[in-house]
Amino acid sequence: MCGIVGAVAQRDVLDILLAGLKRLEYRGYDSAGVAIIDPDQQIHRMRTQGKVSQLCDLCAQQTLPGSTGIAHTRWATHGVPSEHNAHPHMSGDNIAVVHNGIIENYEQLRAELQKQGYTFNSETDTEIIAHYIHWQLQQNNDMLAAIRATVSQLQGAFALGIIHNKEPDRLFAVRYGSPLVLGVGIGENFLASDQLALLPVTRQFIYLEEGDIADIRRDNITVYDHQGKEVKREQRQSEVGYETSDRGHYRHYMQKEIFEQPLAIQNTIAGRISKTRILDELLSQQNSAILANIKRVQIVACGTSYHAALVARYWLEAIAGIACRVEIASEFRYRQNVVEADTLFVTISQSGETADTLAALRSAKQQTYAANLTISNTPESSLVRESDLALMTYAGTEIGVASTKAFTTQLTALLMLTLVLGRKQNITAEREQQLVTAINALPQQAEAVLGLDEHIQQLSRHFIDKEHALFLGRGLHFPIALEGALKLKEISYIHAEAYPAGELKHGPLALVDKEMPVIAIAPNDELLEKLKSNLAEVRARGGRLYVFAEQNFTMQADDNVDIIAMPDIHRVLAPILYTIPLQLLSYHVAVLKGTDVDQPRNLAKSVTVE
Repeated sequence: MCGIVGAVAQRDVLDILLAGLKRLEYRGYDSAGVAIIDPDQQIHRMRTQGKVSQLCDLCAQQTLPGSTGIAHTRWATHGVPSEHNAHPHMSGDNIAVVHNGIIENYEQLRAELQKQGYTFNSETDTEIIAHYIHWQLQQNNDMLAAIRATVSQLQGAFALGIIHNKEPDRLFAVRYGSPLVLGVGIGENFLASDQLALLPVTRQFIYLEEGDIADIRRDNITVYDHQGKEVKREQRQSEVGYETSDRGHYRHYMQKEIFEQPLAIQNTIAGRISKTRILDELLSQQNSAILANIKRVQIVACGTSYHAALVARYWLEAIAGIACRVEIASEFRYRQNVVEADTLFVTISQSGETADTLAALRSAKQQTYAANLTISNTPESSLVRESDLALMTYAGTEIGVASTKAFTTQLTALLMLTLVLGRKQNITAEREQQLVTAINALPQQAEAVLGLDEHIQQLSRHFIDKEHALFLGRGLHFPIALEGALKLKEISYIHAEAYPAGELKHGPLALVDKEMPVIAIAPNDELLEKLKSNLAEVRARGGRLYVFAEQNFTMQADDNVDIIAMPDIHRVLAPILYTIPLQLLSYHVAVLKGTDVDQPRNLAKSVTVE
């Protein structure tokens, strides 16, 4: 979602702040801004609607010296995208604030501040924070005390970066429900909402915990917990390479990440499987002992991760013989649920910071689940740090807003987890060996599927003038149809829906005509013949079919039917591999339609608010 960067140094920090914002562009945003304290203790602020490059052009028109500053990319929640709603927000000329998250009681606080004589120049919830700190500062003339008093009044989830012109060598950070990391340098220190923003200037990081307030100076960082007690937070070295944000020879990050999937899958299985079995190193021997007693699984997730969870339900019940429930995190957290004995609570999130999923975990920890486990791509994320167990994917940094390699590595991790959970229930050593053999071949098969790129690029021309599309799948491929529809709609802006193919005659068939492309996933499994009957219904009504099927698929191609030949695929692994051509289709359609592939409108990479 929004991006925060801050720095206090012995050198001018403008270039550091702008470079950090550029590295956070993948998160999605609609405006950008920067505020810097100059040598005369004046705060200079520059803001613009639009891209970071526009902010860079604006800053280049004048000199902005100063060794302490904050910067931000905003994704609109309160108030339309505009310069006056862009961060940083200020109170007078004294205090500047950048903010990720939402203040739920901002209207009440705004009214209170207006009674105190404060005027507002934006529609945002953020401006009340700057004014409230200013108000509190009049009471006690201590910046930390003013921040604590302000935070105690805020309801919601938020991360803050704050500067005060009277204290030009200090930078303040607050973390309540929205991620914030501190970067540790030599004679300079930093803050950011994502370590990726700071990798060119440091590899040493401190991850703030819930309720922390940090007082950041050039040569010292002091952290206070939610009770105001000084605490030590562990300093860690990042192994992430900042070159991962380079597109290389690819046109878009999304394209690069689609083609990185064979390597991402290989990295996710490496060291975790032998030729015959899943190794105990998937988690640890102690944690494997916990999993051995699990009889049920509850999974919560959002968006693409939710689709991965739906596939996992089929695997857990069909392969492992373990009952599984799946729910969207934003719904799960607001209803009463019954927890059965020996149930594992599983969260899935690429970023590990998804607000609804994190809130669901915190709710689950107050209940009687046997244990909780998260599947994430981000080792130092909140979900990883707050969960009992963590199963990491190794997709590498994913920049494109539309998730690709994170999804296929989530599926890979979920399949390995299924085999571990099923050992004492339903999976023999022989069956595990068969499936592990297939998993070992996944990277090579993913590479083979990517060979369809040119064919799919040609087919994408058929979608240029389309406004709607229908995706069909049966069994464990219905979630893949959901994922295919999501990809097409989020980056090409074509309205796309997915249905279990057997549901066509219960309503969706009314939509089918020659203007409605129908994309079908047709693996060679026990439901193939049923699916063929469903496709015949589409064909009989003049619908245009695009069928992804294996070599022995018997339907004949004609003017209204295109068949995209997939390699022979193990039926258990088919959801992972059938995902890839749907990603390619969405990508090429979006390119032809001229949309912003990596940063689609109205969307954010990491959703850290409700």
